[in-house]
Amino acid sequence: MAETKAPNTSAEQLITEHLDIWTTAIEQNSSSGRGSSKKFSLHGIKKLRELILELAVRGKLVPQDPNDEPASVLLERIAAEKAQLVKDKKIKKPKALPEISEDEKPFELPEGWRFLRLGEIGYWAIGSGFPQAIQGETGKEVLVCKVSDMNLEGNDKYIYTTKNSVDFETAKVKKLKIHQKGTVIFPKIGGAIATNKRRIIFTPTVIDNNCLGITPYSIFESEYLYLYLKSVDFTYFQAGTSVPALSQTVLELIALGLPPLSEQKRISNKVNELMSLCDALEAQTENSITAHQTLVEVLLEALLKAPEQGATPEQTAEQFQQNWQRLSEHFDTLFTTTASIDTLKQTILQLAVMGKLVPQNPNDEPAAKLLERIAAEKAQLIKDKKIKKQKPLPEITDEEKPFELPRGWSYTRLDDLCANVSSGSTPPKSELSESGDIPFLKVYNIQNQEIEFKERTLFVTKDAHMSKLNRSILFPGDVIMNLVGPPLGKVAIMPSTYPEWNCNQNIVCFRPLELELNKYIYTYLKSHLFLNYITLVGSAGQDFISGTKCRAIALPIPH
Repeated sequence: MAETKAPNTSAEQLITEHLDIWTTAIEQNSSSGRGSSKKFSLHGIKKLRELILELAVRGKLVPQDPNDEPASVLLERIAAEKAQLVKDKKIKKPKALPEISEDEKPFELPEGWRFLRLGEIGYWAIGSGFPQAIQGETGKEVLVCKVSDMNLEGNDKYIYTTKNSVDFETAKVKKLKIHQKGTVIFPKIGGAIATNKRRIIFTPTVIDNNCLGITPYSIFESEYLYLYLKSVDFTYFQAGTSVPALSQTVLELIALGLPPLSEQKRISNKVNELMSLCDALEAQTENSITAHQTLVEVLLEALLKAPEQGATPEQTAEQFQQNWQRLSEHFDTLFTTTASIDTLKQTILQLAVMGKLVPQNPNDEPAAKLLERIAAEKAQLIKDKKIKKQKPLPEITDEEKPFELPRGWSYTRLDDLCANVSSGSTPPKSELSESGDIPFLKVYNIQNQEIEFKERTLFVTKDAHMSKLNRSILFPGDVIMNLVGPPLGKVAIMPSTYPEWNCNQNIVCFRPLELELNKYIYTYLKSHLFLNYITLVGSAGQDFISGTKCRAIALPIPH
């Protein structure tokens, strides 16, 4: 027997000898609301899966065997099989596709392979619009598959089950197209195109008209067709903007490499083996990341713990120092991920507003004195009719206080510190434009806890700003926060880029009576402690804070 030609050694090494690189490449997901799931995605393993498929369809994953029947013979068998299917009236005579030019060939073919077009490897499985009356009939012989059925448990690769089915006789009467085992299907319309869903039909199945598929000729393994289609990003071929869609007349022109049938089987087996390895790596890495993050959170929570009953301030400070020392000795191993660093940042903010970040000076003026002066100033402004008198808020209860205060600190309502706490307005569309004098903010303009006003900019007219939108005028130094999530708690201090701004109804403004308090208010809101002590409105994934709740936020004031 002739020697088997080895595949590209460096390609194998990329996969097997650098697993530490693949598993440590992690992408942090954007913050979500109460309906959120994972906080990270394993970006490296996702790219590893893509590389495996890319190497597979280029013939670089398994050795080529010169004893395999070459693809040129398979092409002859395709022609014969196609002619027989047409003669038996099982398929219509397909139109001839143009020859593949040199410019269309995506890579250099391995020995024994041939190029052909996607439309030449089988015949299209077209979806049916099936009557509402037959939906919901279960336990019959023909499955009825929608795009949503691809997500059902157990349908990760093969379609084993669907929510609806129909018997053969009804399918015949309704003239529904029944597709056989081995057909590979995928979504052909809408956002599902980008999800890379590919499934193999396991039993006779009707697919709805939001799906498209290919039933391969006998010289093309369904398993290989499945992995090939997984390697193709169909978003490059979709048309339409509001509702993207795939056309078989476009897809059928895609040029692909046809391996010998025996090599197709070897490739499929190797891909299955490597994908199982990816599954194991994914589970192991997720468990490791979760355990690491739990350890980080436990150690950081020790810094935030309330002092033991009866502990003196000196004992409390000593305990804090011990916990901090234990943590700082392992910074290089603990804070290695985006999630752990974000948790550390959040903890530092919480320590700051709890009075644990800097030493307390007993000679400082107590916070109660500051609050008395602010109250007197606010009363005078109300008397002079410069600001409106607001409905009094109730006393702060013990349940609203997130922690025990250091000596000399006091709790107060956020409204007590501000001349104004108000949400924005909704201007008529006719008053909005992409240029003008008065910049108009939406929630997306609060990025990374500051104002981002270089892209997606809107402006309102001066007339609307001074009349209809008068209640939502913003000035440099104001603190703003979004009222609608996810994520809640995006805050910013208004910059001096413009002398005046305005904002929409999903943003609230805090204007402190003492301007220098704006940085402390900003820091406290950014710590997100208050979110644990107010009632949010809204459903999962769409949280909302009312304006009254914003006025009533209880915060600690240092001396």
